Amino acid sequence: MSAPAKATVSVPATSANLGPGFDAFGLALDARDRFEAEAADEWSVEVVGEGEDTLARDEGNLVVVAAKRAFEAAGVKSAARIRCENRIPVGRGLGSSAAAIVGGLLLASALSGAGMSRRELLDLAAGIEGHADNVAAALLGGFVIVRREDDGIEAERFEPGGGIAVVAALSDRELATADARRALPETVPHADAAANAGRAALFALGIAGCRRDLVRAGASDFLHERYRAELIPDAEDTRQALLEAGADAAVLSGAGPTMLGIFVGVSDLEALERAHDASARLRLPVGRKALVVGVDCRGAYLDVTS
Repeated sequence: MSAPAKATVSVPATSANLGPGFDAFGLALDARDRFEAEAADEWSVEVVGEGEDTLARDEGNLVVVAAKRAFEAAGVKSAARIRCENRIPVGRGLGSSAAAIVGGLLLASALSGAGMSRRELLDLAAGIEGHADNVAAALLGGFVIVRREDDGIEAERFEPGGGIAVVAALSDRELATADARRALPETVPHADAAANAGRAALFALGIAGCRRDLVRAGASDFLHERYRAELIPDAEDTRQALLEAGADAAVLSGAGPTMLGIFVGVSDLEALERAHDASARLRLPVGRKALVVGVDCRGAYLDVTS
């Protein structure tokens, strides 16, 4: 595969965990970051939009970290000039880091001429991120269930058989994933694990099949949300506000602090209409704002210029 002079990648926002699917469930959402790159003698980064005042402009930027990893995997010594156009809120639990990682890997895969497979990209992305749920959803789109096998990461992808939309209750506070992981216990009671397994199965069937009753029945989590709620003081008030506005389920998005109200419909249009109607009457705690988005089934995609 010949190497292009320039590459552009578009990567969707994602939500992970989704209640009972801790480190296993991911959902791609219809908001995107866009990354451009062209080969250069040294690394440089331009950031516009979300995170433009806080994200690194050097080799500490996650897009560069991922691109360097892909170049190394391809056996190529190179650098690039990168432009990041960010629409995904940073540090809010909507997959901004996953988008940056997937974007950097795809850019370098293209510029190096390596043409890495989805499996190779997923394994590299999970190695950088530390878990695979967000990066799998960002790469593949739709609803994904991931698992780690001896030879790498496997991801099963589903396109919801109807309509799913969400109201993301964004917080003006950031919560580092590392801090949220430190809040988790080393072990959980066997009864909690058993209860979570049943809920996770129901929830996955509900999302994949757009079954409102199963989404409602399966949304409870026993592994992580109660522990992380201690770091998010308005979590329960936000959950109740989303449910009272008509959401079929209300769950933490990733590690938080964003919470998602999930709306199920027989079509994308019906689900989005339900979400917009709920957003109009939603009364969120101070410091929260609502963002209505649908599900993205395309995943990350690449354009190249020779």
